[in-house]
Amino acid sequence: IVKQVAKEVFIPLTVGGGIRKLEDIYSLLNVGCDKVSINSSAVTNPNLINESSKRFGSQCIVVAIDVKRVADGSYHVFVKGGREDTGLDALAWAKEVYDRGCGEILLTSMDTDGAKTGFELNITSQISKLVDIPVIASGGAGTMEHIKDAFECGASAALAASIFHFKEIDIMDLKRYLKANNIPVRI
Repeated sequence: IVKQVAKEVFIPLTVGGGIRKLEDIYSLLNVGCDKVSINSSAVTNPNLINESSKRFGSQCIVVAIDVKRVADGSYHVFVKGGREDTGLDALAWAKEVYDRGCGEILLTSMDTDGAKTGFELNITSQISKLVDIPVIASGGAGTMEHIKDAFECGASAALAASIFHFKEIDIMDLKRYLKANNIPVRI
């Protein structure tokens, strides 16, 4: 499927899910994806980040971090689709994956994911300030303003799914809105 998609799209293609070893990454890059996204395997084997960024270049390695706010107000890293609390502090983990060589962080708030109530700007802002690599805000996009807010709090990109799948927001309308609000985008 990745090979077929890579032949049809002319935008950067990132693939995630089930990537556990260097050979998995090699296979995906070899069929045309530009980047891979690792999450649970990075938590269980943090050296995978070091090894993969060294072998393939940090620009290819995205670490997906799923976070939830816990009882004490801090944020923990969750795995297995947000079902399992690792006990890892999200800020410490973001700093570690950065130090290990990942080139990008995909930060998903499991508290806001799918709710269309806006991104979790607090943790997005904290992590964006902590690391010197792109942070992609994910989880909660419901309006154009939500996406603008993600950029304004420090995210380098904002991920949105259902608002585009269900044609609630037109991508070109969003780009014009962002440009009008001084967010650099290509029209």
